[in-house]
Amino acid sequence: MPRHRSRHDPPHESGRVSGRDSGQDSRHDSGHDPRQGSRQDPRQDPRQDSGHAPRYRALLRTPEFAPLLLTGSAHTAAQTVAGLGLATLVLRTTGSPFLSALALFGPSLAQLLGATTLLSAADRLPPRAALSGIALLFAAGTAVLAIPALPAWAVFAVLFAEGLAASLGGGVLYGLLNEILPREQYLLGRSATNMATGACQIGGFAAGGLLVALLSPRGAVLAGAGLYLAAALLARLGLGARPPRAGGRPSVAATRRANALLLSVPARRRCYLALWVPNGLVVGCESLFVPYAPERAGLLFVCGAFGMLVGDAVVGRFLPARLRGRLRFPLQALLAAPFLLFALDPVLPFALAAVTVSGVGYGATLLHQERLMGLVPEEFGGHALGLHSSGMLAFQGVSAALAGALAQYTSPRTGMVLLALVSLAVTFLLARADRRETKKSAEPGTVNLVPRSSV
Repeated sequence: MPRHRSRHDPPHESGRVSGRDSGQDSRHDSGHDPRQGSRQDPRQDPRQDSGHAPRYRALLRTPEFAPLLLTGSAHTAAQTVAGLGLATLVLRTTGSPFLSALALFGPSLAQLLGATTLLSAADRLPPRAALSGIALLFAAGTAVLAIPALPAWAVFAVLFAEGLAASLGGGVLYGLLNEILPREQYLLGRSATNMATGACQIGGFAAGGLLVALLSPRGAVLAGAGLYLAAALLARLGLGARPPRAGGRPSVAATRRANALLLSVPARRRCYLALWVPNGLVVGCESLFVPYAPERAGLLFVCGAFGMLVGDAVVGRFLPARLRGRLRFPLQALLAAPFLLFALDPVLPFALAAVTVSGVGYGATLLHQERLMGLVPEEFGGHALGLHSSGMLAFQGVSAALAGALAQYTSPRTGMVLLALVSLAVTFLLARADRRETKKSAEPGTVNLVPRSSV
C-alpha cells in the first residue's frame, strides 16, 4: 500500500536520507525507499539561514504543537502522581523495596516486549486516535489499581499491559512532533517537551506527596487516573485528524525488520546505547528514593525534576550548535557523578543538592536525540523515536529491578552508588568509541565512515 502524504508530511530532509548504499533498492513495508535522494524540506524556516535561532514563542505558533505539548504534559503528570502513590502503597503493603521500585518503574520492562512486537504501528496508525485511545487505556488501568485489596499479581499484570501500550505511545507522540515541527525547530521542540515534562514531574510529585500525606496513596492513584482521562480529551479535541505516516499493516515481522535495520549502523547503535543505558541506570538510582527516605521521596523527585528542567532549558535554548557534539558525553557524565556522594550518607540538604545537579545532566539526552534524528530517514521517524523511547523506558525498568534487588540485600544508598559507577563507566566507553570514529573520519582519504542515514 502506498504511503499517504498530507500537507504536514514533508519530503525527506536534506542530509538525512542519503546513505552509503543509495544506489541499492531496499524497500520496506511503508512502500518507500529510505535510501532515496534528499530534497529540500518545505518546512525549512528562512530565518535559519539568516542566523536567527528559533524561539519558544515560534513553537506555540506552530499548529498542533500546543495541544500535543498539553497532551504529553497531562500524561506525565498522571504518571508521576499515580506512580508515587502506587509505589508508596506497595511499600506499605509488602514492606519490600524491590516491589516498591518495580511498581514505580517496572511497567517500563513491558516496553521491551512492545518494542519488538508493536512498534511498527507507530507510523501506521492515525496519531490522534492512537494517542487518545492509549490515554483512555491508562485511565482505566490506573483506576483498577486503586481497588482495595487488589492482589500483587493483578497490580503487576495491569502495569504490564500499560507498559505494552506505552511502547507504542512514545513512537506515536514523538513521531507526530517530528512531523509537526520544521527541522530547525526539532531540538527546541524536544527541549520544550522535556521542560514541560520536568515541570509536570515537579508538580506531579509535589501533588502526589501531598495526596499521600493528607489523603492516602490510593487517593493519589485515583487522581492519576483522572489526569490520564484529561490527556485523552486533550488529544481528541486538540489534535487534527492525520493519516498514518506509513502504509501497510502493522506486524511483528515489520517491527523486527525495521528494528534490525535501524540498529545495523554503528553510529546509530551508539546513539541508542547512549540514550538507553547511562540514563536508565541513573533512573535506577532514583527508583530507590522511596525506600531511601520514605517521608522525603517526593522532595527528592521534585529536585531531580527541577534539575532536568534547568538542563533542558540551557541545552535547548542557549547551547551553541558548535558545542553540542563536544558536550554530549561530559554532560551525560554529570547524571551519575553526584550520586557518588551518597556513599558518604549525606544529610538531606546535600542529598537534595546532589539530585538537583544530577538532573541537569539529562540535558545530554537532547543532544543524543538530535544526533539520532540526523541519522534516520523521515518515514522511519516515528519508529526510530519509538524504539528510543521504548528501549530507554525498558532499561529504566531493568535498572529499577536491579536497584531494588541491590537495596534488598545491601541498602538503598549502596544500590545508588553502584549503579552510578556503572553509568559512568558506560558513558566513558561510549565517549571513547565516538572519539575514535570521529578521528578516523577526519583522516585523509576516509569517506563516509559514519553514514548520515543509510537504513
